[in-house]
Amino acid sequence: MDTALPLLPAPPAAPFVLPGPAREGLATTPFGLYVHVPFCATRCGYCDFNTYTSDELGPGANRAEYAGTVVAELRRAAVVLGPDRPEVSTVFVGGGTPTLLPAEDLVAVLAAVRELFPVADDVEVTTEANPESVTPQSLARLREGGFTRISLGMQSAAEHVLTVLDRRHTPGRAAEAAHEARAAGFEHVNLDLIYGAPGETEADWATSLDVVLSAPVDHVSAYALIVEEGTRLARRIARGELPMPDDDVLADRYEQADATLRRAGLEWYEVSNWATDRAARCRHNELYWANANWWGIGPGAHSHVGGLRWWNVKHPAAHAARIAAGESPAAGSEFLDDDDRALEAVMLGLRLRDGLPLTRLSAAGRLRAADAVVRGLLDPAAHESGRAVLTDRGRLLADALVRELTD
Repeated sequence: MDTALPLLPAPPAAPFVLPGPAREGLATTPFGLYVHVPFCATRCGYCDFNTYTSDELGPGANRAEYAGTVVAELRRAAVVLGPDRPEVSTVFVGGGTPTLLPAEDLVAVLAAVRELFPVADDVEVTTEANPESVTPQSLARLREGGFTRISLGMQSAAEHVLTVLDRRHTPGRAAEAAHEARAAGFEHVNLDLIYGAPGETEADWATSLDVVLSAPVDHVSAYALIVEEGTRLARRIARGELPMPDDDVLADRYEQADATLRRAGLEWYEVSNWATDRAARCRHNELYWANANWWGIGPGAHSHVGGLRWWNVKHPAAHAARIAAGESPAAGSEFLDDDDRALEAVMLGLRLRDGLPLTRLSAAGRLRAADAVVRGLLDPAAHESGRAVLTDRGRLLADALVRELTD
């Protein structure tokens, strides 16, 4: 079957252009594409992402027409980048729930990427998915169409925790979906976890970790629950229906996860991410953490190329209308100066297993790094060799330490 969607004629000259400074290093800096799919079956109580549950979002913004809008925006991106557009090393389809779109649509989007851009032979192609939104058949089609990696939102194996988070899948479905993904031929399978939800016990968390390790995964992401303003969870906590997550409990859960995953052969490479080996790491996320280049497609998607950062209009109908009119979907942009980029390099680099050179820090930051060694937050041997590398204890306080070291 020919899965390629028809490519629209090249749009007129775009008002959005890449300035000369942003093009410097374009050919030599790793480049990825992010495609945002804003649809969800239901809105999880803790989520503040740019997602929508209704199909009634106007022409071009519903699920049936969305892949065509994405392809049109990909064509616009290719035009803006021009004939020297860089080679795509990673493609990440996130959401929302990308797999609410038919597998054929996602494959067609990837086919358009290959038609419009040079693509690396070893390109990593990831889709996020909720466990209930995939089947053995859809997974087989995605793998056949070129997807190499899948990230499944498990969150917990405890039914009462899933209920608090407003998740719809049953506790065993995530591990089952991971088995189906492996059977379909996916090279890399990740399960996402959230810890510290109201009502979660140490035993609940241990069970969740055991279920993850019973599945054929080579990557695990585990994030502390963050109560985002404006979410249903925040309102329930404000009304006293649920307790606020406890920082000490969150630290205990993190240590429990790290010890369990290490025993199973998964090592941390970023504060919230563990992998069996280097090949299993999420290369697309590593591209973000290295402040490399990526182009975001879809409503609300963010992009970064050569220090220029921009973001699309958030509502799918407004985004689709701009694309249909041949206009740039960008809502705003900023050019990061050297100080901004240096700050981000520290904020991101410190969270990585290899840390960062002490020379990236200011004089005051280097003094604070020496003090952090004394407090057991930075590794003394690494510091002696000129790098700031988190200790196990330092990972628990990574965000606070980043603030200290960046003045």
